[in-house]
Amino acid sequence: MNPTGSPSGSSFRIQTTVVTGVSGYTGKYIARRLLDGGGRVINLTGHPQRPLDLGLAYARAGSRVITRRYGFDDPASLAADLAGAEVLFNTYWVRFERDGVTFRQAIRNTSRLVEAARRAGLRRIIHVSISNPSLDSDLPYFRGKAEVESAVRESGLSYAILRPTVIFGLEDILINNIVFLLRKFPLFAVPGSGEYRLQPVYVDDVARLAVDLGDSQENVILDAAGPETYTFNELVKLLQEKSGSRAKIIHLPPGLALYLSRLVGSMVNDVVLTGDELHGLMRDLLVSGQPPTGHTRLSAWLDEHASQLGRRYSSELGRHFR
Repeated sequence: MNPTGSPSGSSFRIQTTVVTGVSGYTGKYIARRLLDGGGRVINLTGHPQRPLDLGLAYARAGSRVITRRYGFDDPASLAADLAGAEVLFNTYWVRFERDGVTFRQAIRNTSRLVEAARRAGLRRIIHVSISNPSLDSDLPYFRGKAEVESAVRESGLSYAILRPTVIFGLEDILINNIVFLLRKFPLFAVPGSGEYRLQPVYVDDVARLAVDLGDSQENVILDAAGPETYTFNELVKLLQEKSGSRAKIIHLPPGLALYLSRLVGSMVNDVVLTGDELHGLMRDLLVSGQPPTGHTRLSAWLDEHASQLGRRYSSELGRHFR
């Protein structure tokens, strides 16, 4: 198995899989590739009423997607929902704490999901984490990701842990909303120097890696990182150029920039930026120390898709809390 190789396509051997959040972002792309291989997908979600946006090409595959609600508080039922599957592709997590949803709760829920997979007889877990998690981190987001990884490694199941840097695509939040702000406001505030780095990876490259890893048996921890690395200054200037924005880019102290993001958040009724995200970015935690595993260059992708970005604000609260 070559995790950086071509899409699995018809060679993919797994018949039944579980994917968390097919109606979401990364989970949708993983499900598409699994359906391409002729498999059956069990969609575990907190929003079972949402239609699946898999595209016209997958309309006929709809009968091979079975949607079930997360049953974190009923371990026996959760295990029963996973029965008959071979591999769990887990993208479940929370971006920030809100309305009683906490990182501690997300860690507990994921641990229960992993245990249910073991009880249901699944052979393998493909877990989507984050680059540079650490049990010693003072950032709850990155520390929580590391705790979940520990639960996966200690499950006794075969596993692959995939660590994306920052994922981009038409449905993403970060890149889209930067372009939205560049289009809608006369000023764009960069926290601090802007010389910290990030390494964007395309969402379908992440999905390809996940599906390829699902067909293996070995335990793997692998970064999912794209072929280009930018400083935040370079990224903002690239997005400004590609979108045709005339906004003036200014630099502000990180605390003030975070405060302004909260003011913008009150205007769009969302959480625009969290402290963990800002500090993680400024500490270069969204860059991999491994060779790139993604093939798609953000700069080339923008040539085709920049005109579609930032036309509407992408709301995290709208996706997951409403």
